[in-house]
Formats: sequence, C-alpha cells, structure tokens
Amino acid sequence: MLIDSLKRLEATVEAETEALSANAALDLDAVNRAKSRSLLELTRLARGLDVATLDAETGIVLARLRDKLIRNQEAVALHLRAVEEVGETLQASLQAAESDGTYSARLGRD
Repeated sequence: MLIDSLKRLEATVEAETEALSANAALDLDAVNRAKSRSLLELTRLARGLDVATLDAETGIVLARLRDKLIRNQEAVALHLRAVEEVGETLQASLQAAESDGTYSARLGRD
C-alpha cells in the first residue's frame, strides 16, 4: 500500500515536471489536488510505520521519488522566476505609462 501511494505521487510529480519543462498546458488545480491527496495518504500511512522494517523496493522507490522531487522543485522555481520577471516588466511598463515625465531627466537640451 505504501509503495502504491509513493508511485502515485511519483507519477504526479513526474507529469508536472514534464509539462513544465515542455511549456505544455497544465491544470495546476488538479496537480495540486493530487499532490495534496498523496501527502495526506502518505501522512496516514507513515503514522504506524517502522522505518527499520522498510524493504529494499520501498527504499528504491523513495530514492527515485526524491530525485524526481528535486527536478520538480527546479522546474517550478524556474517558472516562478519567469512569472516574477513578467510581473516586474508589467509593473515597470505601467509606471512608465502613468508617468507624465515631470520628474524624468530631459535629454537633448543643450
């Protein structure tokens, strides 16, 4: 049951990373719901779990999931930075459009 839950989360994270990397359309609400469900499920499963009893297969799945989460974090961070840059550009454009030029330096006056 734990492995199935980990594999579902792995598939969700991998699909999100691939979509972000390919600039493909992505239903962020659906992805966030799936990740939240997985987190809740894993939290419930981990309550009674003895880490010392985990088998090799579970360790392999956990290691693979960790690697996919790292790649996902990098992809999400890249897109977040792009959104921030677009926001900064829009803000600068709006400020420039609202300015009447009263306090700006005038060029070409000699």
